Amino acid sequence: MEKADTKKIDKKRIKEFLSQHAIYIVLIVLVLIIAIKDSRFLSLVCLRDILIQSSTKLIIALGIAFVLITGGVDLAAGRIVGFSAVLSASMLQTPDYVRRFFPNLPQLNLIIPILLAIFAALLAGLMNGVIISKLSVPPFIATLGTSVIVYGLNSIYFDLHPNDSQPIGGLRKDFTNLGSGHIFSMPIIIIIAILVTIAVWIVFNKTRLGKNMYAIGGNKEAARVSGINVGLTLLILYAIAGALYGLGGVLEAARTGGATNNYGNMYELDAIAACVVGGVSTSGGIGKVQGILAGVLIFGVINYGLTFIGVNPYWQLIVKGLIIVTAVAFDIRKYLAKK
Repeated sequence: MEKADTKKIDKKRIKEFLSQHAIYIVLIVLVLIIAIKDSRFLSLVCLRDILIQSSTKLIIALGIAFVLITGGVDLAAGRIVGFSAVLSASMLQTPDYVRRFFPNLPQLNLIIPILLAIFAALLAGLMNGVIISKLSVPPFIATLGTSVIVYGLNSIYFDLHPNDSQPIGGLRKDFTNLGSGHIFSMPIIIIIAILVTIAVWIVFNKTRLGKNMYAIGGNKEAARVSGINVGLTLLILYAIAGALYGLGGVLEAARTGGATNNYGNMYELDAIAACVVGGVSTSGGIGKVQGILAGVLIFGVINYGLTFIGVNPYWQLIVKGLIIVTAVAFDIRKYLAKK
């Protein structure tokens, strides 16, 4: 009898372990499968490339996590990324570039255009928060509308003469250095992503704002009754999310060395997928930074790794889709089990 009970306990522990660490197991399995196909995948060069490509996506995913944990969604993230990329790039071109966006603009200090782009993104996020918290518009509709507005504004700006909707290039070295430069052999863009991740972890786990965020996602009415200013909290969270999208857009422009008004298109779906796969609940109230990091890395490994071993890009989409559906199915099962 005792042996049977022990076996049940062991099975339960194994099941709990697999459930809690499934995301990390999937990541390790993916790496091993690709490495078996081509051992060069385990090189430091490949690891560096994956981390560089994943850095901006991690920052965007962390931004969208603020929204998802409250039980909301943000369909405007990608367009905000694109707007901040165009805005920063348009003011950081070299003086001798033939097609300068602003031919007579003096050389600005690097930080000024970057802060302007992030602030513009913050305002877009704040607009989402106002529409949702003050006008009681559902997040899906509110952010869908904001997405269209931001894309329209970005396209109008991008079409200004003399640019006339031409891809923005000729970016200054001090700007592109953020995406391709190094400090003590460590890529700057990875350092920035690490610092942002640490800051977000602190907000999630060590601040009142973080506690209020989880409370709102768990039960909005209960949070309101307990004295939390739900409206103000949502405003702050959407503004922070917008600022992170802005930073992601600036770094994406620096990494790629250019920008167009279509930058960031569909980035919000990749970010949401990474969050969900990383354990952020679609019903709100649950989510950890380390899970989001693992989710972003999984898609980074899929995108880079499967291309590395020559897998057809269309198969990559199928693999990504299966992982997303499986993650959401597990999330819903957990939610139903709790109810």
